[in-house]
Amino acid sequence: MRSQMFSCIAALIVVFAAGVSVRAADTMTQATATVDKSFDFLKKQQRPDNSWQDAVDPPGMSALVLKAFMEDERYDADMPFLDKGFDKLLSYQLENGGIYKDVLANYNTAIAISALSVSKEAEYKPAIAKALAYLRTLQWSDKIEGAGQVKVSPDDPKYGGFGYGKRGRPDMSNTQWAVEALKEAGVKPEDPAFAAAMKFASRSQNYSETNDQKWAGNDGGFVYVDDGEAASDPAGEYVGPDGKKLLRSYGSMTYAGLKSMIYAGIGKDDPRVKAAWDWIRHNYTVDENPGLAAAGPDQSKGGLYYYLYTMSKALHAYNEPSITDADGRKHDWRSDLSAKLAALQRPDGSFVGERRWMEDNSVLVTAYAGLTLEEIRKDLKEHP
Repeated sequence: MRSQMFSCIAALIVVFAAGVSVRAADTMTQATATVDKSFDFLKKQQRPDNSWQDAVDPPGMSALVLKAFMEDERYDADMPFLDKGFDKLLSYQLENGGIYKDVLANYNTAIAISALSVSKEAEYKPAIAKALAYLRTLQWSDKIEGAGQVKVSPDDPKYGGFGYGKRGRPDMSNTQWAVEALKEAGVKPEDPAFAAAMKFASRSQNYSETNDQKWAGNDGGFVYVDDGEAASDPAGEYVGPDGKKLLRSYGSMTYAGLKSMIYAGIGKDDPRVKAAWDWIRHNYTVDENPGLAAAGPDQSKGGLYYYLYTMSKALHAYNEPSITDADGRKHDWRSDLSAKLAALQRPDGSFVGERRWMEDNSVLVTAYAGLTLEEIRKDLKEHP
């Protein structure tokens, strides 16, 4: 009887293990089919000048498309359409090293660095080095790295952050793009740029244990900008039960903060990481950018594709294939994200979102979707 019982238990374990493998395989099949359709669409959107943006769009859009292809091991930068795309992207590199056109210096340069770095092409190394040197001049610091840089002391809430340009106020979104660029270009976590960026990130977190700013709450989530620019924060501000003015945390910025801390070498046992993970557990969803709905019903879908991409990058970096939410329900985020994007994909392989944050641009959001699906596929290979 006992041997039969053990045999049954062993059989159940084998079946369960096989079931997990089958579910992972199903998710991989779905994610691959969805990303292939999105890439087919993006190939058709390449313009005669070999870019993926029109005259008024930033070159960072083309960089996002190129990065999506480069995240897939089936594509190579030497493929003619990609080789031409990178040549066009590099045509925007200025003498100062920045890769942008007119405005949004940090956003464009950071994404371009990531795309060039992920390609792993040796010929791009000089351009990457030049762009990295320029990117460092955009960080608010007490050291001057280049002409026009604004010098601030470590006590200034802007310290360590990145904005859209040298004089633009820093925010968590621009900072996370810059941190991602540093990481993907191979800059080590002990580099001073990471430490300074984490000073800014900590001051963007609703966690008064480590945030010395007067507005900080304690839900563990992250905000876009600090108290001085609250009017421009998408989630806005509110008054807590004790009458204290607080800034709302929201999804894309919380995942951006978590990802940035991991890239800077901050471990899971750090209280800031624990607090961010707790916010994520209480606000887990793939249906909207959580936290924005409180600012108004028209806000909840804002930046959905940017949110999904940042979510996938952060969760892959966190190295956990599942999340147990505040109600005890376990979610395989790879499966949830893959199913969500498969449901949102249009027949021609494209995606389209709300007008806010340019997400009505099908090339931009299809690039975000492709990048998200590639993070899913990478994580499934690591954690089948």
